[in-house]
Order: sequence, then structure tokens, then C-alpha cells
Amino acid sequence: MSKQTLNVIFSGGGTGGHIFPAIAIADQVKALVPEANIRFVGAEGRMEMERVPKAGYPIEGLWISGIQRKLTLENLLFPLKLVSSLRKADQILRREQPQVVVGTGGYASGPLLRRAAARGIPTLIQEQNAYAGLTNKWLASVVDRICVAYPGMEKYFPAHKLMEVGNPVREDLLATQGDRAA
Repeated sequence: MSKQTLNVIFSGGGTGGHIFPAIAIADQVKALVPEANIRFVGAEGRMEMERVPKAGYPIEGLWISGIQRKLTLENLLFPLKLVSSLRKADQILRREQPQVVVGTGGYASGPLLRRAAARGIPTLIQEQNAYAGLTNKWLASVVDRICVAYPGMEKYFPAHKLMEVGNPVREDLLATQGDRAA
């Protein structure tokens, strides 16, 4: 009998505050399970499409963006982008068959984690901030677990889903702790 490979999909982006924690978690999974198949899903044209491959992981983009606070053409396109991203998320999940999907915030994690939760795939989000982001708040009702860095996050999320775990930090940052110049 062959050993089943662990398949994990990460999604988060738009800013380094979403991307780098996802990479740190992926690196830790890889350290614990070297044969793990790790993939990322991000938003087309955003920072993650460059940063994630530089970290050594494949990434696929969704046609998704945030909602502007005023009436714009971008906002009028949002429903179309959302439907397109939900469809592509379904295709990715069907093809990759992940055992878990992890979101760290940002536009792309919304459609992917929504579809993963609807398919019964275990899901978790990691909220790095003391004030929860819009996408993570939107996902809170459907994900299985919510990992947070700070106490008191039950004001944003269901208390029974919370796990206070701190913020993930990349190993290369830890290695520079004693070297002020680095």
C-alpha cells in the first residue's frame, strides 16, 4: 500500500502581511512533512504572484479584487470576478484534492476557502492582526478553525473555533535576530 501524499493549498495575499505568514506556515509543513504537495492560490496581478514562486512554491491566480469604498467600474465588475473565482476555485480543488486549505487573508482566500468548506474539505484561517480583516470575518462562519495571534478575538470570530497560536515567522527572519545589520 502506498503512502498518501499530504496535499495542502494556501491562499492569502495582496500584502506582505498575508503572504509571508502563509509562506512561513508552508515552510513549517514542508519541514515536518517533506513529501507534502504544497500549492498556493492568489489574486492575479498581486504581490503574491511574484513572492510565492520566489519562496519555491507554485501559485495559481484568481481574477478577484477587493471592493472599493465608492462606486467605481471595479465595483461593478466585482460580482463577475467573484463568480469567475468561485468556479476556478472549484476546478483547483477538484484537480488538487487537498486534505486541508489554509487562508491567511486577502481577496483570493475568500472564494477558495468558501468552496473548500462547501466541499467538506478541512479549512482554517490565520488572522495575524488584532483587528480582523474583512475576508477572514466573511469566512469565519464556514471555516473549521481560526488561528489568531492575539487574545480577545472572539469579538470578531466564533469563540469555539479560535486557537491562539501567535504569528508565524519565516525561518530566515529568525536567523537574523542576533545580526542587527541584517
